[in-house]
Amino acid sequence: MKRRSLPVATALTATAALLLTACGGGDDDSGENDKIAGADQSSSQPTKSPSPSGAPAADKPDGVDVSLPKDMNLVFDWEKPKDKNEAAAMEDAANFFRAIYRGVDKRTSREAAVAAYATGEGLHYAKTQIDAWIEGGWTATGTLRHYDATTRSASNGNSVEVAFCADSGKFYGKEIKTDKILTTEPSIEDFDHYKIIMVKYPTGNGLWQASKVFVETKAAKCQ
Repeated sequence: MKRRSLPVATALTATAALLLTACGGGDDDSGENDKIAGADQSSSQPTKSPSPSGAPAADKPDGVDVSLPKDMNLVFDWEKPKDKNEAAAMEDAANFFRAIYRGVDKRTSREAAVAAYATGEGLHYAKTQIDAWIEGGWTATGTLRHYDATTRSASNGNSVEVAFCADSGKFYGKEIKTDKILTTEPSIEDFDHYKIIMVKYPTGNGLWQASKVFVETKAAKCQ
């Protein structure tokens, strides 16, 4: 576990797209190793919402609500892989991030979507991020863009690495009590590179869960 420590004043104005905690090393280079870290991770039973939501059906992949407020815009600007498993893993990696920000919006790390799309260290990562936003008294607003995605399958067929860049330059914290938007000046801090290890839920229903999260912050290659 690698924690990015931020002074309080800086944290209050951070554009903060999952920047407080990164599980795994920031200098991880999977390109030099054909073995995907965490490929042997098992998946856990997703928890469904106890009551139906008013979200449109399109916002309920796998029967789980991942809808977000209109001012919390997560963009996934990437092409769908031809491989069926990799395409499903990539989509559920996006749902993993939607679930995190749904938890931020709903002010709980026990959001059903988080339990559905995360397991193991991925679940711990998601809960840590959500709790940090809650404890800070913030929600999020603006556009968080994800792009330059690649996928790589493990030999066992049950694990896929989804790697991508994220630009939080137009994504800000907003104080719950005052509605004040905590804007920042554009900088290298806005760019992060993620590697998410997605594992197949063992029911054959096509659900994938984030089991590990590796983050390279201040990622110049994403500029």
